[in-house]
Amino acid sequence: MEEEYMKRALGLARRGLGRTSPNPLVGAVIVRGGTVIGEGYHHRFGADHAEVNALRSAREDVRDATIYITMEPCCRYERKVPACLGPLIRSGIKRIVLGTLDPHPAVSGRGVQFLDRSGIETSTGVLEEDCRRLNQMYFKYIRTGIPFVTLKFAQTLDGRIATATGSSQWISCDGSLKLAHKLRSIHDAVLVGIGTLLKDNPKLTVRLVRGRSPIRVIADSKLRIPLTSRVLQEQRVAPTIIATTSGADKRKKASLKEMGIEVMEIGDDGGGKIDLQDLLIRMGKRGVSSVLVEGGSGMITSMLSKSLADKMVVTVAPKILGKGIEAVGNLGISDIARSIRLAPVKTYRKGADLILEGDISY
Repeated sequence: MEEEYMKRALGLARRGLGRTSPNPLVGAVIVRGGTVIGEGYHHRFGADHAEVNALRSAREDVRDATIYITMEPCCRYERKVPACLGPLIRSGIKRIVLGTLDPHPAVSGRGVQFLDRSGIETSTGVLEEDCRRLNQMYFKYIRTGIPFVTLKFAQTLDGRIATATGSSQWISCDGSLKLAHKLRSIHDAVLVGIGTLLKDNPKLTVRLVRGRSPIRVIADSKLRIPLTSRVLQEQRVAPTIIATTSGADKRKKASLKEMGIEVMEIGDDGGGKIDLQDLLIRMGKRGVSSVLVEGGSGMITSMLSKSLADKMVVTVAPKILGKGIEAVGNLGISDIARSIRLAPVKTYRKGADLILEGDISY
């Protein structure tokens, strides 16, 4: 039954998707005598954590009960909420079952040690892989300081993201478009290259589903962005950052800043383009833990060639274009054994489209 209770806690944790960053997704279930008597999850950053919500929801006294938590309770005081260990110890909980330890260096293993010293029995590792996967964005960011990067694009059966003339709206169906907006809502930032912006003039906000809009980041080494672009509007809905280089037009920089747009100067990659690794490091330093890359082909290819992306979500539409713009350009791979792979791969349908989702293995 332990796995069943942890599955329930995982389901609760997922309810916080898109709202808890930079904190992890956490769910908790309290059980006594084979009956669930309380449960909770971390609703949003700055709100009470899962353990506290579960204790508050309990229908009866929790003394001598067991609580199942997807991640090790925090033992540090943050700006907005106190540590979770105090309420757990004072509650009289007898046993704590954890899915995984917290990778944060201020917490990892220390919460368990504190609980052990307090006389509360603890065990770790129930559905550990599932619990870690749930928070793969958090794990990467905490360990490296660099955001977790998801590549998302829609292509035809023959691997085209647009026709030879650049027409691409819409390759995918309505269901796939909603998925794209859902992905935006669960990432801290969305990144596109200037080529995609000039071609599509996207808003890059969340509109087709409920959820917050991410920070909009445009990689534009020469500041070619038109001042009438839609991403420069609705800054209260979603702020925009223009990542450019030192060689960009200074008058254009001044005009953007007068509009209230942040211009972030990034190093170039030696070829006059934005150094994407430098950009990700800079985003990580400002608390951005996840980035959704929406293309185009040049951006996707650069991310893969530099091994900067962690996950891929590809929509395959049942259409054939023949000659057109390929989703991924030359990666310099001449041996099939050196191919980039997705593993594990999850497949599902959105209308007529097939979605492939998986972690990238270089």
